[in-house]
Amino acid sequence: MSTQRRIFVGDIQGCRVELEQLLERLRFDPAADVLHPVGDFVNRGPDSAGVLRVCRSLGAGGVLGNHDMLLLRVARGEREWRPRDTAQDVLAAPDGAQLLDWLGARPLVRAFEDVLCVHAGINPAWKDPVAALARLDPLREEQDLSFAISARYCDAQGARPPKDWPAPALPFRPWHAFWSERARETRTVVYGHWARAGLNLGPRVRGLDSGCVWGGKLSAWIAEEDRIVQVPAARAYADYED
Repeated sequence: MSTQRRIFVGDIQGCRVELEQLLERLRFDPAADVLHPVGDFVNRGPDSAGVLRVCRSLGAGGVLGNHDMLLLRVARGEREWRPRDTAQDVLAAPDGAQLLDWLGARPLVRAFEDVLCVHAGINPAWKDPVAALARLDPLREEQDLSFAISARYCDAQGARPPKDWPAPALPFRPWHAFWSERARETRTVVYGHWARAGLNLGPRVRGLDSGCVWGGKLSAWIAEEDRIVQVPAARAYADYED
């Protein structure tokens, strides 16, 4: 009997065609495999509604990202679209309400015995990251939520620099440097959100945002095989921004 594969996928951001190509390359079997996007299912790409339909039909897990939060908040009338946003197709879709309900049911963290999945990062000040994130309301702004969905650099206490680019000077370091140095921690954190850094296969971290929507690649990590599978973007759908 084969072992179930957990397949984590980097930021899809509305790139439905590339997602379907990646699933084909993975020989994804919904009866045996579980798909876990690392957040940012939607926005900037051409078919956010299509991505949500594919993921919903496959019973995907995954976590919420900052672009997903934006969509959910716009749908509730709490935010407005920005000039470069492209996820309006979800709200206009005949099945938009069902897609929003499905997306909104994604958590901020997925925890396994050996893996934690979060969109952006783990604050070094969180002694128990799962408990810290499980208590949060994804639609209520607060510092811990902002860290989970948008952090890149921080100091040892979890304070973030005013800007992430250019790379800030010490004491700020990539958040995952602190995770890799945690004594007695054995879990691997899988995350996205950092296209500029590309794939990160460092100690106990797997960074999977390889910038598909910006013309890079869509990347998957198969946990049981510790293997990366990628497909190239058909084109750049948006200009890179932090």
